[in-house]
Amino acid sequence: MAMAGSSTTLPPPPQQKAVDVLPVDSLRNILRRLSLADLLRAALACHRWRRVAARCLPRTAPLLGHFFHPTATGLPPPLHSASKDIVIEAPAVFAPLDASAPNLSLDFAPEASRFVLHDCHQGLLLLEPLASLPKGILPRLLVIDPATRRRVLLPPPPRDTVPDDQRWRSCRHYVGSGLLSRAHPSKLCFEVVCISIDGGHPRAWVASVDDGQCRWRALPRATEVEVSFDPWWFESRCVHAAGKLYWHICNSGRVLSLDPSTLHFSYLLAPKEMPRFGKFRIGETPDDGRLCIATVEDQLLRVWVRGETRWSDDGWYLEREMNLTKVYDTVPGLPKDKCLRIFSVWLSDMDAGRTGKLFIRTMGYGRYSLHLDTAKIERMHTKHGKEYGHPMCAYFLAWPPAFLAPDN
Repeated sequence: MAMAGSSTTLPPPPQQKAVDVLPVDSLRNILRRLSLADLLRAALACHRWRRVAARCLPRTAPLLGHFFHPTATGLPPPLHSASKDIVIEAPAVFAPLDASAPNLSLDFAPEASRFVLHDCHQGLLLLEPLASLPKGILPRLLVIDPATRRRVLLPPPPRDTVPDDQRWRSCRHYVGSGLLSRAHPSKLCFEVVCISIDGGHPRAWVASVDDGQCRWRALPRATEVEVSFDPWWFESRCVHAAGKLYWHICNSGRVLSLDPSTLHFSYLLAPKEMPRFGKFRIGETPDDGRLCIATVEDQLLRVWVRGETRWSDDGWYLEREMNLTKVYDTVPGLPKDKCLRIFSVWLSDMDAGRTGKLFIRTMGYGRYSLHLDTAKIERMHTKHGKEYGHPMCAYFLAWPPAFLAPDN
């Protein structure tokens, strides 16, 4: 008890920082105005900011840009049917989607210049060696995380991965590889699948990687799926669409499908209405991610979407059709003759970034993007005078699971 006549000085109440007294709604409105990179930095400030920032993040990972191999301007591409024969002129580079996206680079991985970009999924890049190997040999694979600047070189499967492998090795044909899944963006834990054709049937080889440690396993041949044609017609690069992996087959009306959850192979038939031997591309609709097929044949753009309707064609229905004659008229130097024009233009890909664009290749007249809604066609060339190459791999940021967890 204080004595009479004495004065007791109480300590001042602790002062709060101005930003700490902001209501949650006000803080959320502020964080929503930040760029993606700044929003992620703000989320690291404290637990409260992390919870509020998580509400501002889209539930689907944002598109940051595209990785590709630049090619020389104005030169016609090589006349090969399969994508595995594309001539690579330069190491893969990154083109940011806009000024707010980080400018990623592969400069920290000098060995990447000896590899070809084959797949991009869940924030990882998968590259295969430039040097050609015998058809039955599975290559070393380079997997890179550009965001964290980490990489790992995967060895080929050991010889004893498949029991009695000698009987298949002479008839084996290696098709290509793809990224299956990723456990956590904070470390290199992922799975890669390689596809081979053994004795006329596909086989999946799966590499499970945990922080640099690689373990291979080979699944039995999918005997219910028969490959009765030359496996050379498979395109080596896979396409991720609607939760599955697809490998196009040149001059064919079907694609090879792989379910990543069950590793079950099957064939997916293209619409019967599609022109015979027409080149089509598998992809996703930009608005809701439905499986779709696009073709650019006879100056006509067509897009089929997977679904059952009264007029479905093998499970497909025609959603969009567009005459491209006037669009092609705006391409400088493109021949006016219809036959020459059709020969000089073809569809190379659908943008996996779901931007609503198709990528158009021409025989010596440049590379272009075509928007499905506006029919706007734009020349794709870099600041250094080169053009965007093929494939164009959309790069999405892999969300840390903490950002996607429910708020407590």
